[in-house]
Amino acid sequence: MSMIRDLRAAVRPSLRKGTPAYETTRDPGVPSAVVDCAVYREGRRVQTSGALSPHEAVRLVRLGGGFAWIGLHEPTEKEFSGIAAEFGLHPLAVEDAVHAHQRPKLERYDDTLFTVFKTIHYVEHDELTANSEIVETGEVMCFTGRDFFITVRHGGQGSLRGLRHRLQDDPELLSRGPSAVLHSIADHVVDGYIAVADAVQDDIDEVETEVFTAPGRKGTSRGVDAGRIYQLKREVLEFKRAVAPLLRPTQLLSERPMRLIDPDIQKYFRDVHDHLARVHEQVVGFDELLNSILQANLAQATVAQNEDMRKITSWAAIIAVPTMICGVYGMNFDHMPELRWRYGYPAVLCSILVICFAIHRSLKRNGWL
Repeated sequence: MSMIRDLRAAVRPSLRKGTPAYETTRDPGVPSAVVDCAVYREGRRVQTSGALSPHEAVRLVRLGGGFAWIGLHEPTEKEFSGIAAEFGLHPLAVEDAVHAHQRPKLERYDDTLFTVFKTIHYVEHDELTANSEIVETGEVMCFTGRDFFITVRHGGQGSLRGLRHRLQDDPELLSRGPSAVLHSIADHVVDGYIAVADAVQDDIDEVETEVFTAPGRKGTSRGVDAGRIYQLKREVLEFKRAVAPLLRPTQLLSERPMRLIDPDIQKYFRDVHDHLARVHEQVVGFDELLNSILQANLAQATVAQNEDMRKITSWAAIIAVPTMICGVYGMNFDHMPELRWRYGYPAVLCSILVICFAIHRSLKRNGWL
């Protein structure tokens, strides 16, 4: 409810400054979940003295024709039950719309099409970390009828206010009825996918560059934090869940004749489906590329560990020489080689240094040091 209060606070100042005729104005009789409610005839919004309630919108449509477009944001069962009864919406579709968390789909209930879209918003971040949120999802559920169009939005992103205004600036398109609104929302959602895919591509390129060009000693990569790659993969998987299930619904909307879809509008769904298919290919490619990056990063970490072990082993071999010689002379026997010789001590030290130097040179030549 706090979000709704913030929305009301944002709307009222704009009304005081002079709101365009198509802007929403609220009154106490309109349910709190209703963001906008309007009637359109011949592609133009019917002007009223105040904000319409869904009941009044239905009355205007049945008396004078046109269609009603009602936009809601996260309605409760009580808030939506009256609207559902007014338009004769199927209880299963109403339940899905209220509780959200649905897969993208297209279902037909009598004379109503119920469509679910997943909206994707790219979360800006200064640096990608193992806990970074890359994409934020929401839902837009659409009820398309002969003389009405109802949108139920869940999540803080994916506002349709700007889309409604653009459609109201194009009366010729809006005159096609509710199917034109459905196409515009589908196109709007898929365009959002394209923008998010481009942004995610930049993040993947950044991680890929770090993995393959961040050199350690002697040009060997020490690897990046695998948690960052895994987190990016999880976000791509969430993106994939929004895109992949929507392919079938857009294909049906573009190919199968439907009474509620204007034939001229149906042609435009083909373009939406093509764009969605391209985004799906991108997302699948992201998933495969991240798998390869993760494997490469793990392989580089293994190589770096092996290199460290070789260095440790090499130095252990060098240190073993003075340890062995000093250990022999430390046994304090009476009859030791050159034990009474004046130059025995410096000779042993020189021998240790020469042997250690020879071993170090040999190991370095073979790439162990």
